[in-house]
Amino acid sequence: MPAEVVRPDSDCRTPNMDRVAAQGVRFDRAYTTLPTCSPARASLMTGLLPHNHGVLQVEHCTDDDQSVLRTEHPHWAQRLRDTGYRTGYFGKWHIERTNQLEDFGWQVNGSDATSAYRSIGEGTKGLDDLLKPGDIARYESGPEGYNEVLHYGVTDTPPEERRIGLIGRMAGDFIEESTKQDAPWVCVASFSEPNTPVIAGRTMFEEYDVDGISLPESLRDPMTDRPAFYRRVQRVWHDMSDREWRELRAAYFALVSELDRELGKLLDRIEAAGQMDNTIVIAMSDHGRYLGAHGFDAHNYGAFEEAYNIPLVISGPGIAQSQVTDALVSIADLCPTLIDLAGAEPIDTPDSRSFASLLPDPAERRNEFDACYAEFFGTRFILSQRILWDGTWKFVFNGFDEDELYNLKDDPSEMKNLAQDPEQQPRVRQMMAGVWSYAHRTNDRALLGTHYAPMRIASVGPNSGLKS
Repeated sequence: MPAEVVRPDSDCRTPNMDRVAAQGVRFDRAYTTLPTCSPARASLMTGLLPHNHGVLQVEHCTDDDQSVLRTEHPHWAQRLRDTGYRTGYFGKWHIERTNQLEDFGWQVNGSDATSAYRSIGEGTKGLDDLLKPGDIARYESGPEGYNEVLHYGVTDTPPEERRIGLIGRMAGDFIEESTKQDAPWVCVASFSEPNTPVIAGRTMFEEYDVDGISLPESLRDPMTDRPAFYRRVQRVWHDMSDREWRELRAAYFALVSELDRELGKLLDRIEAAGQMDNTIVIAMSDHGRYLGAHGFDAHNYGAFEEAYNIPLVISGPGIAQSQVTDALVSIADLCPTLIDLAGAEPIDTPDSRSFASLLPDPAERRNEFDACYAEFFGTRFILSQRILWDGTWKFVFNGFDEDELYNLKDDPSEMKNLAQDPEQQPRVRQMMAGVWSYAHRTNDRALLGTHYAPMRIASVGPNSGLKS
């Protein structure tokens, strides 16, 4: 989900995310490493950028020899397990194909591919059983030759009888068991929702006033100064009315509110066990979603904030309370941060760094976290992007079209691409050098090997990153 969904001024209601934020720190500028689930989740577990962990696309949508997780690098769960933590993982995995989470540090494997998950979930309705004739629903159809697919809908099936309720119960039971033991524990409740299709329960949906839902400023963005491919993708949703965009957003917000209730149930279990004071709680998403921003929905294509800027709130012992920070951190940074907080053996990589030092007093160390970096390699349609945030400036190197440059302070909706502005050419070159610097630091061999004549498309070349 996009970070803006859980901010105080959002139309979406997330009282339990707010509950964690009130007891801890909310990061307004946390970013995913790649706006697709498998690569982002692999970065979370390993602390590596996608070009180093090997998962460049959704793993189950490519051939078996592509988007394969490199297993020689340790995961943070292995470090915590070796330190004495009881570890449990429940729900969506989608990082690699074996689904043997035990090999990656998870002692209790409750992923959605296990027989235990399926047996406990007997009676849980699948997506095909959730909607009936007459329900609010919108399907994507056309052009000719494409399957009709569900975009969003509203169901009478309560969360308890759907996948989100199942994952919440499994994680809650693990927490209850773990709090009765002496060993420290770590639990991940991993939900597929609110991914496509967006299916929300009617009870929660009706708590939202569809006509009162605000629409993004950039909904009708013509994007004439952005890559042509963006305009091509934008056509997928060209026929959606403002009412349909509002229905989608209301259904999405309702689904997020249902997930927020599951978070609340888990928090209640921890509190009932008397362990809230010594438990670190992290609520986050792996990537964002457009929900009409720039005329897009879903995620993947487009290097805009709605896809990359993710919600992140952290509370726990030694962590400041009721603090908001605009420090720039990555989903990959959570790997060394969790290890740091647990006092486990570090995982050293230039791709990420711990921000544990920021948590006791975010304002004191804020200036040490002023840059962030992400990648994109396309999904089915292969292309290359690298994204660099430097303070309030954002630069997108597009290996398939013109680059992008935005001043997020003056233009938070990213409506004006400044990459071709003559006055901004020094900044374009400076930030392209910054991209090359990340490429050198993290050994992005494919990008660094573009000295060959047809590939010399950047404003400055790879060697500029050696002195930036």
